[in-house]
Amino acid sequence: MRLASLLDRALSRGRALVRTTEPALLVVAALIGCLAGVAVTVMSRIAQWLHVVLFAIGRNDFLSATETISSSWRLLATAGGGLVLGVVYLLYRHSQPIVDPIEANALHGGRMSLRDSLRVAFEAVVSNGSGASVGLEAGYTQLGGAMASRIGQRLHLRRADLRTAVGCGAAGAIAAAFSAPLTGAFYSFELIIGVYTVANIAPVMAAAISGFLVAQGLGAAAYTIEVPSTLALHATDYPPYLVLGVLSGLAAIAIMRLVTLVDVAFQTSRLPRAVRPAVGGLVIGAMALYTPQVLAAGHGAMHVNLVQAVPAGLLLTVLLMKIASVAVSLGSGFRGGMFFASLFLGALVGKLFAIGVATIAPTSSIDPAAAAIVAMSALGVGIVGGPLTMTFLALEATGDLAITGIVLAASILSAITVRQLFGYSFSTWRLHLRGETIRSAIDVGWLRGLTVGRMMRTDVRTVLATMPADAFRSLFPLGSTQRVVVTDADGRYAGIVLVAEIHSAPPSSEEETIQPFCRHADKMLFPGMSAQAAAKIFEMAESEELVVVDDATTRQVVGLVTEAHLFRRYAEELDKARRNLAGES
Repeated sequence: MRLASLLDRALSRGRALVRTTEPALLVVAALIGCLAGVAVTVMSRIAQWLHVVLFAIGRNDFLSATETISSSWRLLATAGGGLVLGVVYLLYRHSQPIVDPIEANALHGGRMSLRDSLRVAFEAVVSNGSGASVGLEAGYTQLGGAMASRIGQRLHLRRADLRTAVGCGAAGAIAAAFSAPLTGAFYSFELIIGVYTVANIAPVMAAAISGFLVAQGLGAAAYTIEVPSTLALHATDYPPYLVLGVLSGLAAIAIMRLVTLVDVAFQTSRLPRAVRPAVGGLVIGAMALYTPQVLAAGHGAMHVNLVQAVPAGLLLTVLLMKIASVAVSLGSGFRGGMFFASLFLGALVGKLFAIGVATIAPTSSIDPAAAAIVAMSALGVGIVGGPLTMTFLALEATGDLAITGIVLAASILSAITVRQLFGYSFSTWRLHLRGETIRSAIDVGWLRGLTVGRMMRTDVRTVLATMPADAFRSLFPLGSTQRVVVTDADGRYAGIVLVAEIHSAPPSSEEETIQPFCRHADKMLFPGMSAQAAAKIFEMAESEELVVVDDATTRQVVGLVTEAHLFRRYAEELDKARRNLAGES
């Protein structure tokens, strides 16, 4: 009993330290990074072990770099992995959608389920380990973020600090996976936290460096990206690479659209959900008979296509088959991400672009290796997001500052192209298909509590639409009020009457009612409506006040909201959130 009391007191003291002192938070961030590094190491080793066992490759070989699979029947392993996932889907067929780090930070203040995230990690390892064309990065960041969230909740961290902790888990995971601390840190800033501040740089960098060092110490095989030669680039070389950035953005949109179409095709088929991964596995196995480069995320295939001279026809074939295998894998229900797959596809696009430019303009100085790096980063930005993340990945992979500027410029153009023509990264697009409206991890969850019901006035005076216009003028002289809410005989909302408009109208007969003067009868708000949705209706109605009704069927008036009050409350809440963030930092 005494020991339990001491532990409780120690935990309480630890919570107080973390909440009040920055060094204590840095220690927690470093611990989170270490755990993420361990998770990455374990998951990657299990997936590699599955590759060795299921496909009979060497212990240090990459599956996608294999020229042929020794026995064709081994390609049934991908369908077998699909069957395992089908069993998992049957066991959890009634469960709710799993919250990922982006959704957690955007809507739930950084709260994630560790149990659900362990399931995601298991499914990602099974998917990648059985050869499905998906990466482990989604599992890495899911598990890293969930462990961070659990630790943060046990320490009773504030909302802003808990969101930062989730970012630390993701940063440690990506840093460990790519041996790239800066890449991991900016992945967290751009994609998981949604904002870069002086307050969160220290814990995120601490986690990224810790994850990197732990993974290196444990001997984890990082996703290395090798460049075959020193790149000689000059300012005059920018134009073709900028064009490549725009083309990469367009390619990213096409790939995301294709994945969605395949997903819809599987959903509308008569195949049970538990069977779809196995069917997808059969399709992927059939494609792997032609080239194993379609298997797994493509680490080995990336190396082969970067360092070797590959004919354009083969590059194009591998590109199309890899896109198809990614779409089938994700559409059929395999679990994983497109982080590394997008890098691999981008490298293929870049080399094809360089070959095309050299064919059209033989005197061009475009470097195929440089084009591959630029397109790798630009396509990765288009699909995953994060221009600085991909720029630092290129810098840490190549160690070449000359190419970094071109990569950043092309990545920004790719991001602009995707944002203007599509509007989502792959992660937020899949959330959009599920009904969510978030476009980044910026904390908007608190805004969902700012509803019309919280802002409306309930002391609303109404009149009947059958009231004579002369009686209305007598009851509401000029200057008494600006607007009056009108209902029908059943109390249903019928519109708003402008007092000045009735008084300025020509004299009317005694039989004339105020019905013709009613405005905005079809524009109304509802108590559960968010501030953003209400603002859009105000914009469409071009009115300074709108009525709140209980629902669209009964249309009973329950309140009134002015546009000025709506925007004032919104601004106050936004300013309050910013002050809290600054105060907690």
